[in-house]
Amino acid sequence: MTTATQTPASASPRAEGHIDPAAALRAASVPVQTRSERLTSFDPADFGVPTGREVNWKHTPLNLIEDLLRDERAPHDVIGVEVSAPAAVEQKRLAVGDAPRGEVFRPEDVASAIAWAQEDEAPLIRIPAGVELDEPVVVRLTGRGGVAHAHVVIDAQPHSRGTIVLRHEGTAHQAQNVEIIVRDGAALTVVSVQRWDDDAVHLASHQARVDRDASLTHVVVSLGGRVVRVNPSVELAGTGASGKLYGLSFSDAGQHLESQVYLHHKGAQTVGDVLYKSALQGVSARSVWIGDVLIGPDAVGTDSYEANRNLVLTDGARADSIPNLEIETGDIRGAGHASATGRFDDEQLFYLQARGISEDEARRLVVLGFLAEIVQKIDIPALQDELSAAIEQELALDRETSGENGE
Repeated sequence: MTTATQTPASASPRAEGHIDPAAALRAASVPVQTRSERLTSFDPADFGVPTGREVNWKHTPLNLIEDLLRDERAPHDVIGVEVSAPAAVEQKRLAVGDAPRGEVFRPEDVASAIAWAQEDEAPLIRIPAGVELDEPVVVRLTGRGGVAHAHVVIDAQPHSRGTIVLRHEGTAHQAQNVEIIVRDGAALTVVSVQRWDDDAVHLASHQARVDRDASLTHVVVSLGGRVVRVNPSVELAGTGASGKLYGLSFSDAGQHLESQVYLHHKGAQTVGDVLYKSALQGVSARSVWIGDVLIGPDAVGTDSYEANRNLVLTDGARADSIPNLEIETGDIRGAGHASATGRFDDEQLFYLQARGISEDEARRLVVLGFLAEIVQKIDIPALQDELSAAIEQELALDRETSGENGE
């Protein structure tokens, strides 16, 4: 499969990223299954309109996201932005061609290519070299209704330390790109929280590069929205790089919550840990998780593991879980993947009920314990408390709905 080659930030990515139509047509005759071989381009026209047969679109409800797949100019006042950041954090805006915009990011689908093209000035959040933030950067994004596109660049300079939280609220149909660069020796945490209104649609492509002896902790929390699809792609490029990718979702009736995760071990002695958990309740509640791990030929000494766990709380809910692992070198410390989807553990419920706890309370404790593992990985106490309370609200809603239905 032909892919766009990396170009200097000063060059025009749209021009350099063009794909030969004849080559694309020839390649299209053989479905691309391997994540590393997928088409990348800055030109939306190179992707065409998804049909639902493509490997990266086959689980997504295309009829609900049609407006984000059309290359039509959208207004720039649909999303309200409020940034709370320590004084040391640098903020500016980057036109196409302004470094470091495009240093890492390569659109993998038509929605992200449209978002790239329509974001004339991408906001940059930069943690300067050697700076250790004592409080997180919080970016609050509030939808006001309508179609929106965005490209955000996060740059952790060498040996910096910090946490950035992206909070999504209100309503909108948004295609969003997040470009993350973690330079030598830096340690960065990025948390993306989706608490949209029930009618919102959110398609996000997060792409990151982690350099020598640097670490990235990336957390996706999806609780609100009609369709929420957040796809993290992380390249552990430098020797000794570390990537921890965690996710939590709670899907209610009619919700579609999806993540397609890609972890590429490129450098030697890299460490990867992927864990996503979902709870589902209500008719037509849906979660989709696709996890791709590639251990490249130069990634000797790699240690990598990915897992997805899904807890189905009611009839009519569906969880799709597809782990994939490719290994191109035999010199690794370890690699594995796992996936499990099921209902309540009867033994856990019996244990709690045998100690005088009611069935409803026992179920609540099991769900909270199941999801708490991800919540606790977010080292922000106030956000931990908020998310725990939000999960409690989801469970309370389920009990109220069951009561109304006479169950």
